[in-house]
Amino acid sequence: MSFDRSQWTAVITGAIALLLGVGYLVLVQLLDARGEMLPAPMGTLRLSWNACSHWIFSGESQGWIL
Repeated sequence: MSFDRSQWTAVITGAIALLLGVGYLVLVQLLDARGEMLPAPMGTLRLSWNACSHWIFSGESQGWIL
């Protein structure tokens, strides 16, 4: 059986699609195996916002736009 260029392109494209699909499934399984997702503690988020807002509004940002 002889393949012309368009058939080789289709085979290679299909192989890439299969590899991406399998890679995605493996990635999802790995991320799912990490356990239950818990939100960040509110104290940590508040501390981060205080640090950012101090930097933005104190003039230390030197004109940078976030």
